[in-house]
Amino acid sequence: MPDRKQIVEAAGRTVAVSNPDKVFFPATGHTKLDLVRYYLSVADGALRGVAGRPMVLKRFVHGADGEAFFQKRAPDKRPDWVETVVLRFPSGRSAEEVVARDAATLAWAANLGCIDLNPHPVRADDLDHPDELRVDLDPVPGIGWPQIIEVALTARDVLADFGLAGWPKTSGSRGFHIYARIEPRWTFTDVRRAAVALAREIERRVPDLATARWWKEERHGVFVDYNQNAKDRTVASAYSVRPTRDARVSTPLAWAEVPGCEPAAFTIGTVPDRFAALGDPWQDMDAAAGSLAPLLALAGEHEAAGLADAPWPPHYDKQAGEPPRVQPSKRRAPATPPPAPGKSSGPTGRRRSVMPLIEIARAATEAEARAGLERWKQRHPDVWPLLQPADVLVDAMRGASSTWTRIRLNLQHVPAADRPPQEPLEVDYDPWANYRGPLPRPSPRQPPG
Repeated sequence: MPDRKQIVEAAGRTVAVSNPDKVFFPATGHTKLDLVRYYLSVADGALRGVAGRPMVLKRFVHGADGEAFFQKRAPDKRPDWVETVVLRFPSGRSAEEVVARDAATLAWAANLGCIDLNPHPVRADDLDHPDELRVDLDPVPGIGWPQIIEVALTARDVLADFGLAGWPKTSGSRGFHIYARIEPRWTFTDVRRAAVALAREIERRVPDLATARWWKEERHGVFVDYNQNAKDRTVASAYSVRPTRDARVSTPLAWAEVPGCEPAAFTIGTVPDRFAALGDPWQDMDAAAGSLAPLLALAGEHEAAGLADAPWPPHYDKQAGEPPRVQPSKRRAPATPPPAPGKSSGPTGRRRSVMPLIEIARAATEAEARAGLERWKQRHPDVWPLLQPADVLVDAMRGASSTWTRIRLNLQHVPAADRPPQEPLEVDYDPWANYRGPLPRPSPRQPPG
């Protein structure tokens, strides 16, 4: 039998929802049709975050518990009213990405399995000059919500001191987001440079609570992730449902709500009523575009004082002025440890570490990686209690078209004589094993404008 379809009306168009009864959130019972109806109910707010912007399609075709894959290029089979724009890169690559303009496009994307929406910080009519500065607050494991909120309030004050209005929202996950509309006059290079200066100023004001350190082994508290402003990076937008057990929503807030907010209160089931009752706290955002000049002046002061550029993500080309892209634990190697069993070099056949960092798992999903961690814990019951939450490093890594998860442990709090050696990985997943296409090349950084 053919799959059942249901037709929904949006923005004067009809959208066919295939398999409308397919459960996308097993814990709550919400279906694909529920997801589509959610986006239609908050369309005015959701479009404020994505309208006119190229958007990466992050597709969960098997629901929130399944593996997601990233589709940068718009599907060949799509309604003729779905707008696209071609993003071109100096490397010669290009990608024709979807541009949402109305509620019908939101419904169409949700039908493809796009649980959250991931737009670029530029408009389709000017792909070279971002109009958003994005502040992503990413807590290290073990950090509580009150500390995240305290850092968010500090970030608001720093933005205001440098002439920018901050617009807060829950991330729908563990962290917190603050956006600032900016005049589209500066390149991605400039915007990231301003974001680095902002992160360092937040760290200066609350050094015990926040950090601008890129390397996970150096972080504490709440990391202010400036690299979310690098070209080709996207962030889940306002009113995006997130692939969490309780179907949380990345929800815009008024600043008066922030101190007492609870992220679990904002879900696919509660946000539509909130939106209907209160409207969108970000409705005046587009009228509040500010200048990056004060933050760029601060960046100039940092550079004059000898602060180098902060590290870029590993898949970007080495940048002029960037410090050595080697994590601190590997910058000096007084001795070379033996490779892990079955490997020819390093603990996993790649780099060798001389610090007490061991790798536990590389897995296609976070659940598989954490299951491997549980097995490791059972084998080392005397070691696990000595580790602190920040010693567990869980990394979401990009593969060919989907993410995979790596888990490492920092044994710095374990006495040297009691540290377990690097062992064969509990899960040893190779994200490139079945990939037959060309290896992806990073989008080079734009030259200064």
